[in-house]
Amino acid sequence: MKKIYLLLALTLFFACDSNTYEDLEEPTTVDGPVTYQNTVKAIVDANCIRCHSPGGVSSFRPLTTYQEVKDAVQNTNLLDRIQRQNGETGQMPQTGRMPQDKINLILQWRADGLPEN
Repeated sequence: MKKIYLLLALTLFFACDSNTYEDLEEPTTVDGPVTYQNTVKAIVDANCIRCHSPGGVSSFRPLTTYQEVKDAVQNTNLLDRIQRQNGETGQMPQTGRMPQDKINLILQWRADGLPEN
């Protein structure tokens, strides 16, 4: 329960700092634990697949499966890169920073042990 309040507090704190139209969307809320299937997959599909899939610009690092996303979170600087501000070198996605609530959900997924289902 404390995690939900912390996530809510962080979302409200960062909601005032809007960099893109996507930041103005309603915050994503999750009932139950944050898992790849119920939360993270949709975020990755919406923000990463365009480049990180076979035939994409960054096809050397595909993010199309649970295992690929899990490995990227555990073994690369993915979390650092998605938290960089627009214009910073290496910021992902290159098209513009994801809304903070989406980043918070990925961070929560990692903190929860990267569950698949």
